Amino acid sequence: MRTFVFLGIFFLFWITTTPFPDLSAVINPADPRSDALYQAVMLLLSAMLLFFGLRHPLRRMILQPAALLSAIFIWYIFVSILSLHPDVAVKRAILGALVCMNASIFLLLPKSERHFAALLSLATLVMLGFAYWGVTVWPQYAIHNIGDFAERELAGDWRGQFSHKNITAGVMVISVFFGLYAWSSHLRLRAVVIVVLSTYFLFRTGGKTSSAALPATLVLAALFERLRSLRFLIVLGGIIAINFVTVGAAFLEPVRELLASVGIDPTFTTRTDIWRLAINAVARQPITGYGFDVFWGSPELIYGGGQIESGALNAGTAHNGYVDTLVSAGIPGLILIFVWLLILPIIYIERAEEQGGNPHLTRLFSRIWLYVIFASCTDTLFFQNRNPVWFALLIAVFGLRFQAKSDMIESAVPRVATGALSAQPT
Repeated sequence: MRTFVFLGIFFLFWITTTPFPDLSAVINPADPRSDALYQAVMLLLSAMLLFFGLRHPLRRMILQPAALLSAIFIWYIFVSILSLHPDVAVKRAILGALVCMNASIFLLLPKSERHFAALLSLATLVMLGFAYWGVTVWPQYAIHNIGDFAERELAGDWRGQFSHKNITAGVMVISVFFGLYAWSSHLRLRAVVIVVLSTYFLFRTGGKTSSAALPATLVLAALFERLRSLRFLIVLGGIIAINFVTVGAAFLEPVRELLASVGIDPTFTTRTDIWRLAINAVARQPITGYGFDVFWGSPELIYGGGQIESGALNAGTAHNGYVDTLVSAGIPGLILIFVWLLILPIIYIERAEEQGGNPHLTRLFSRIWLYVIFASCTDTLFFQNRNPVWFALLIAVFGLRFQAKSDMIESAVPRVATGALSAQPT
């Protein structure tokens, strides 16, 4: 049952219930708002996870820290009730809490760290095989082409089973991290296959940002691991600096001139129009925002935009996780997210090192965490309920907490000592 539920959750996010969508007639065929199959599978697996989690010896570690997570989702529900579409916003906020709960139980499923490495590498190989099967057998549904309803300029970029090449690029970066972890877990053949296939697929997606972020994250993670005294500066300073340069380019001419002088597109492929629209909207409702995932694509935005560029009005997200948090939940929501996703993981990593936890697990979770929080400066990844990269971030954050709160037990010890990757609370 552990193995079945683990693979079921992995495939739900990494293969999806609607793989290889046809982009020739619709803009967003994988929209969870109308995907009854996805909701049914999610509810079934969530019920199985909850049943398992409540019977687990470490059930008190589910959805921790409870006070902070309760504050985050209570606030999201509150601002969603105040939104122009409370029924839709509240439903999505509850689904977001459900995804978060699933991620917190996910790491309790493996019986040991060895079991986790075996399951993770096997699932990743299946996902990669599925993606390559798509581009080989169904290229019209696995590769962007000029027949797509939108973004015909992406023709030729591989997207695999997902609806957009940017999602696929992020998935392949995470898969490389899975492969490197498999290598450290002595699953060498699987590791080589995963890294090679993921890297090549990443290259074929045409995702320049993700392709550059992969080596950058590996270097940053190595520095982060060694420069302990600079960790808060690296993360908080880096996030603030990148957002100042990117979002600042939408408002500050000196920033645009500086970017242009070094050969960087100062519009970040027209993202500045979207950021300008989003920040102006936040200025009108800085405290409560507009509710969970109901601002973009709303009739009020599309038909009430006045003279704003149509490209920005038709955007699906702000293409920045921090800006989108402001749009959805206002300044209080952004502060809560900063504490949960940026500050606490640094503390968890330091405590995990003090506890003497498995360094390979800590390194895996740290790489995923660093990649997603920095990638969120140019793409919206937070609280994207169906996005596998968001689920990977949740796993990483909860995994780091497990590492900080538990002692690792080798799989050779008696089976009575079971827990989160065979962990016991200290």
